[in-house]
Amino acid sequence: MGNFLAGKVVAVTGAGRGIGRAVALGAAAEGARVVVNDYGVCVDGSEPTSSVAETVVKEIEAAGGEAVAVADDISTMAGGQRVVDTAVATYGRIDGVVCVAGILRERMLFNMSEEEWDPVIATHLKGTFTVFRAASAVMRKQRAGTLIGFTSGNHQGSVSQANYSAAKGGIISLVRSAALGLHRYGVTANAVAPVARTRMSAGVPMELTEIGEPEEVAAFVVYLLSDRAREERITGQVYTVAGPKIAVWAQPRELRSACAEGGSWTPERIAEVLPGVVGVDPMPMLERVEGMARAAASGERPNA
Repeated sequence: MGNFLAGKVVAVTGAGRGIGRAVALGAAAEGARVVVNDYGVCVDGSEPTSSVAETVVKEIEAAGGEAVAVADDISTMAGGQRVVDTAVATYGRIDGVVCVAGILRERMLFNMSEEEWDPVIATHLKGTFTVFRAASAVMRKQRAGTLIGFTSGNHQGSVSQANYSAAKGGIISLVRSAALGLHRYGVTANAVAPVARTRMSAGVPMELTEIGEPEEVAAFVVYLLSDRAREERITGQVYTVAGPKIAVWAQPRELRSACAEGGSWTPERIAEVLPGVVGVDPMPMLERVEGMARAAASGERPNA
């Protein structure tokens, strides 16, 4: 057992499998007491079972750590609250939350149903909000705490996952809002975009050129949960972790601008000015999609 998180209490959602499980085990191995949350569902969110979270608790206890299971659905306000309440009731505080829980329901935008949209948004985005909301209320009083949301490189957009991409983009904005609003209370908020071998990544229809293991993502999350990260004032950031690679995403900012002469625009004047002055910022994902289409047309397995 290490001591990088000694004395801390950490709650992890989606902790029954994959990256969430690796984060729970990694945090416990570094001395944290862990609330293991998992609704125990399939990749598409169906067939919940409470045994998944209990299994991880037993793994942590067998290794000499402390943990408690919460099998609630964090897409509900009551479920998110129970995760935090369990931490406080069992261990007296909550120092960090890591929201990994997520599901997939893939469909092209023009065919996507409400039943495919709502649960994905609820699990990813609302599920992060419910836990952040409950945890931040406690952390504000403690004057310390760490919120970590899980996003994806697909926040840039996705061919057949508009629901997932929208949720992941929303998580980034939620994290940045939390970082701004909670900074004066000593609470940090960051997002992680992992690329790792999991149940979800197994279904990706292309060869991932940069990919790692859940344990590599967990090591980075443990760092973000630590006092070392707090001392560096790391907040409002989005990081990619893909095997040996760690990257930070740019903060949103205006790229170029133009001002109308005389203070107003007409459609005609915009047509003259926009292409040459403000122009566009090319979409890397669009270029990748076009490359994948060319590879598929030639019978090759596309890379991403």
